[in-house]
Amino acid sequence: MIELTSLCVFCGARPGANPDMVDTARRLGTAIGQAGKTLVFGGGRVGLMGELARATAAAGGHVAGFIPEHLERIEVADETLPELHVVPDMHTRKLGMFERADAFCVLPGGLGTLDETFEILTWRQLRLHDKPIALLNVGGYWDPLLSLVERIIAEGFAHADNRRLFTVIDSPEAVIPTLAAELAVQSPEAAPPPGHDARALG
Repeated sequence: MIELTSLCVFCGARPGANPDMVDTARRLGTAIGQAGKTLVFGGGRVGLMGELARATAAAGGHVAGFIPEHLERIEVADETLPELHVVPDMHTRKLGMFERADAFCVLPGGLGTLDETFEILTWRQLRLHDKPIALLNVGGYWDPLLSLVERIIAEGFAHADNRRLFTVIDSPEAVIPTLAAELAVQSPEAAPPPGHDARALG
């Protein structure tokens, strides 16, 4: 059985226009901290990233940030973190977060969040990993993405099993138990979900 000890969260470096997004980031951070888990994130003090990290720390969780040198000022690297990795570039950042995490959760965000999300989904599709991935669908934020995935499948550019690459969750409090349950049924040598082969690629 694999235990969930660390969760990587992709999210915006801006707070967004909807206050519910900030509230959700704080609630997720609180849930991570109260569960005694480690938050792995982008290392910034601004936007949803900062809210998430502060809530995690306030609730007693460990926080590990990864930030590339060129974004230290833009995303305002949080020098107070107990674990902050300043890395050379975006690729190193994403690889570092991947290696440090047991599972992934995606909060609302912009193009950078989409970049991280599609990469980790594609790596799972390619059978490079089988770590659980959750989309936290605050206020239906990810509904257009879910519709796009359905369109891609309907048009024959992806296998229907690609729906199983991620889990859609509506409540931040449900993230930890849901992902922990997914990991618990895997063995350390777990094979990817059935149907994940070269034919699933698009």
